[in-house]
Amino acid sequence: MAQYLLRRLLLIPPTFLGLTFLVFVITRFVPGGPVERMIAEMQESAASSGQDAAQIDLDEEQIAQLNEYYGFDKPIIISYGIWLGRVFQGDLGASSRYGDPVAEIIGSRLPISIFYGVTSMLITYFICLPLGIFKAIKHQSVFDNLSSSLVFIGYALPSYVVAVILMVVFASHLEWFPLGGFVSDDFEDLSRWEQVKDLLAHAVLPLTAYVSGSFAVMTFMMKNALMDNLAADYVRTAMAKGLSFRQAVLNHAFKNSLIPLATHFGNNISIIIAGSFLIEKIFNIDGFGLLGYESILERDYPVVMGILVISSLLQLFGNILSDICVAVVDPRVQF
Repeated sequence: MAQYLLRRLLLIPPTFLGLTFLVFVITRFVPGGPVERMIAEMQESAASSGQDAAQIDLDEEQIAQLNEYYGFDKPIIISYGIWLGRVFQGDLGASSRYGDPVAEIIGSRLPISIFYGVTSMLITYFICLPLGIFKAIKHQSVFDNLSSSLVFIGYALPSYVVAVILMVVFASHLEWFPLGGFVSDDFEDLSRWEQVKDLLAHAVLPLTAYVSGSFAVMTFMMKNALMDNLAADYVRTAMAKGLSFRQAVLNHAFKNSLIPLATHFGNNISIIIAGSFLIEKIFNIDGFGLLGYESILERDYPVVMGILVISSLLQLFGNILSDICVAVVDPRVQF
């Protein structure tokens, strides 16, 4: 086990270097970088003020200064080495869009995405696992068929469609919940209990949209795995030795049914952080997903690379965590 973990940990640096270098090279060749966007914004500003946009142009010296400022004047290998050295020192650079340090920008968005990601994951596991177990035990019953229909409807609808429906019905028409935002504008002036209620009121609709799609996958994964194990010989043998059906399910079949879920548990870490930029856009939530989407559109490469550093490391360590979870629930695994 220790040797396996050591080998997996040793694979993280080359994988991280290869991934970040590939994206770093792409950012250098994609048209419309920070310099081009700055010139385009200057021309748009001139056009809106009545000036001739064609006259607004920078000479070669000014463009060279901008390229030097953004690090585009050096070869890719040297620029990547400089960027990587700063990353090892904890410096992710400064945003070309906001001018603030990337670490501060990401740090301000990270708690929001962690709140929604962790909460949605807990809701999914605590509801889907018991639901999958009950559906497996009550297979082809009225409850199983009815719940399957409802779960499949939620799975068939994209999460952003569910978000729009929830906003129109419950926020706009019925006015039961706020239209958007993470908290209210007067959140700091509220008492502690009122802050909790305000946070929950803003979180109900986005969380419902987040978990609507994952319900079907998690529920039927649990149900199918448990049904396969209930039909296995070892469960029938346990019951023949005197164990009740409940004991056979909880003490034998249930643990083995967790193996497919354990393989995906570590990968959920990166999903928690990434979030969904569509849901965040609909509900006006300044989360991690929306920040990454806007940074790509605005060619804010320092923020894009900063997000890549965090998400790639979480994904790599999440894969190791998935293997550990499989080893915990499946003693047959020999690394």
